[in-house]
Amino acid sequence: MTPDAVQGIRGTMIDLFTPWTLVLVLGLSFFYGLAFEEFYADSTPKPPGGVRSFPLLALVGALLFALEPTYGILCATGLLVLGIWLFGYYRVRLGSEDTDTTSRTGLMAPVGAVIAYAIGPVALTGPAWLPVSVAVVAVLLMGARKSLHRIARTLPSDELITLAKFLIIVGIVLPLLPNEPVTDLTTITPQQVWLAVVAISALSYASYLIHFFVSPKRGGLIAGGLGGLYSSTATTVVLSRRVRGAPGLAAETSAGIVLATSVMYVRLAVVVGVFNLPLVAALALPLAILFAAALAVAMIIAFRHPAADRPEETPPQRPANPLQLGTAIIFALMFTAISIASGWIETSFGDAGLFAFAALLGVTDVDPFVISVAQGSVGETSIPILAAAILIAAGSNNVLKAVYAAVFGGLAANRTAFAALLLLALATLLFAALLFYGWLPVGTGVAPPSLDR
Repeated sequence: MTPDAVQGIRGTMIDLFTPWTLVLVLGLSFFYGLAFEEFYADSTPKPPGGVRSFPLLALVGALLFALEPTYGILCATGLLVLGIWLFGYYRVRLGSEDTDTTSRTGLMAPVGAVIAYAIGPVALTGPAWLPVSVAVVAVLLMGARKSLHRIARTLPSDELITLAKFLIIVGIVLPLLPNEPVTDLTTITPQQVWLAVVAISALSYASYLIHFFVSPKRGGLIAGGLGGLYSSTATTVVLSRRVRGAPGLAAETSAGIVLATSVMYVRLAVVVGVFNLPLVAALALPLAILFAAALAVAMIIAFRHPAADRPEETPPQRPANPLQLGTAIIFALMFTAISIASGWIETSFGDAGLFAFAALLGVTDVDPFVISVAQGSVGETSIPILAAAILIAAGSNNVLKAVYAAVFGGLAANRTAFAALLLLALATLLFAALLFYGWLPVGTGVAPPSLDR
């Protein structure tokens, strides 16, 4: 090797190896080794690896990479040698009759050794958060074995298909759609339309998964809180129907219905905030007050009736799975139609037409209208007008839920929820009026939402 080559290797190692990277490599591999030792503490014999082996493996990986970082041939050769050794070691152990079954099965130990080796090169070449994340995730997965196996046993195969559908919606369809308007009827782009589908699907699916795994044995209150993230309207219908067969659940059901509406205000803030930060800033105070008021009413209803008065034998119904491709396509079509209609109505009839349209849509589905407004479907309309329109739609939806509570559960059983929802509707419309008349100053324009944030 020529002196120039030696000098070049020396310079490369100096650039790659700093006191910080050395500490990072040894610290993370030692931390990972401790977790490995804890995981296999009861195994006899213990598989290779731990607080001494893993730091040495990480250090060897880092040194070999630093010696030849251009193509990583030495590092790859070291990994190959490690793999051959692990193959031979576990082949011998799997053939041993006196080896404990728990310790000799699975890929955790050999994969752990490979991860320890890889920590070194990754720490030298990537940002610090990357090796830290690798080590932390590996430790968490190692320690969560029982929990993950329990989830795997309880999760139906249909849920895996549902998760695949969600990944299709997010990871395949969304990136392929153009981010330019395809018609003069609206400025909304196909990618913005599908982003609205993704936002609603993510919120609904998160609520569904929580409901699925928590599976509350009792309590319309819990069901109402979780259902509010999915759909406060659907939750109102489901809880109201429970009262028909169990009048003793009236108080609990009323509390759950009002709680679902309180969560609806949070849902609105999240959905609007994804697409338009200035608009959600205008809605922050009204939505926060409405959420706090609805939450307080729900808690008062719940705590005024002790648990003994509420039967436990009727579990809340689990919502239907929200992730269906057909449902996503229908939502996308509704969203597009409402976006076009909103812009045309605002142009043709002004603010009064937009408010009337918002009130009409409040008795159907609020989400498409709210997202279309947040994405700028109504052009240069000011922030107070847009915020007022969203609140009008929410207030109208509260009136619809009050009617549903009375129809599906009976006015006598759900009179508390009926009255609370009407009061919340009036309060929501009052805030809309305050925004419209400028008594809650929030600015005059809407910054166009950007998908590149």
